[in-house]
Amino acid sequence: MALVPCQVLRVAILLSYCSILCNYKAIEMPSHQTYGGSWKFLTFIDLVIQAVFFGICVLTDLSSLLTRGSGNQEQERQLKKLISLRDWMLAVLAFPVGVFVVAVFWIIYAYDREMIYPKLLDNFIPGWLNHGMEQKTRLLKLHMIE
Repeated sequence: MALVPCQVLRVAILLSYCSILCNYKAIEMPSHQTYGGSWKFLTFIDLVIQAVFFGICVLTDLSSLLTRGSGNQEQERQLKKLISLRDWMLAVLAFPVGVFVVAVFWIIYAYDREMIYPKLLDNFIPGWLNHGMEQKTRLLKLHMIE
């Protein structure tokens, strides 16, 4: 009943997404006061979708660890429903929205860098760090522009 590295990785990813969401909500930005608040930004919606998806992944992993070898048909049926929910969420929400957000970010960045990442921010966030960071930086950058 040892934890597989991918299960540990899923827990780490879930915790990182939750910490990003908590830190993001703690920052007061003018865009939070307008209509729609944070929910009008696709990057924020993607962050929430990814956090929920990895939460379901961790729940599936825990359920499979707990029901392994029990022989209870009801538990196995519930686990199969949870796995199908996880697979559906990946295929319908998490992957397409995530790829779209990343693709649009880099296409706009290539077309007009100033619109996504003004040169003024290079003084605070170096370019090499920008390319290595994920959702958190994109969310903050898009809101700092407003």
